[in-house]
Amino acid sequence: MPLLDALPASIDEKAFRRALRLSEDEGGAAAAAEILGAAVPLLRPRAYFRDDFVDARDIGGVTIGGRAFRSRVLRANLDTIERVFPYLLTVGGELERAAAAQDDLLRQYAFETAADMAIHAAGARLEAHIRRVFGTGSLSAMSPGSLTDWPLEEQGPLFALLGDGAEKLGVRLTESFLMVPRKSVSGILFASEEAFTSCALCPRPRCPGRRAAFDPEKRAAFGLED
Repeated sequence: MPLLDALPASIDEKAFRRALRLSEDEGGAAAAAEILGAAVPLLRPRAYFRDDFVDARDIGGVTIGGRAFRSRVLRANLDTIERVFPYLLTVGGELERAAAAQDDLLRQYAFETAADMAIHAAGARLEAHIRRVFGTGSLSAMSPGSLTDWPLEEQGPLFALLGDGAEKLGVRLTESFLMVPRKSVSGILFASEEAFTSCALCPRPRCPGRRAAFDPEKRAAFGLED
């Protein structure tokens, strides 16, 4: 199964400055450069993924590689999809530990932000790699815990499907199905002509990680009416 080590994960300095609300003058640029100079060497972006197929479908979920996943939304997204790419992505734990050790809360936040941006960039690189190698076209992803329809407990069968991939990346699950290191992402990538994001189905207000506006009509279309 493919292991992508030293995955490129560049952080756009201007976007980083905006995220931290640093000034656009030389002082803001210098502050951003200093933080990134300390943070980036602590990143170790790596990914592991499988090239898999949907074995079976029923009204409430799908089976992939012999592992059952219970989610109506995942089932709907994979209704006509056969090939999928379960994956695990991490930037390691060094920057996370460095952030926790900071006495300055703003600097701690800056380190956390750098890790978040790096894992997003690494995810884009992973998708680009899969598109190039497998000729999939556009990809979308779902992750356990992103919706109540696909709860965090589904990390169990996903990590079982990934086999020794988690060990190779140095990622483990806690008893509550959280990942350690925390700056890790897992899920299933699949070809999708229309971009899908779980955020559009999630009514949670003021979510700092929101990447798409809540769409109640789309939520209803997936059978998730409250």
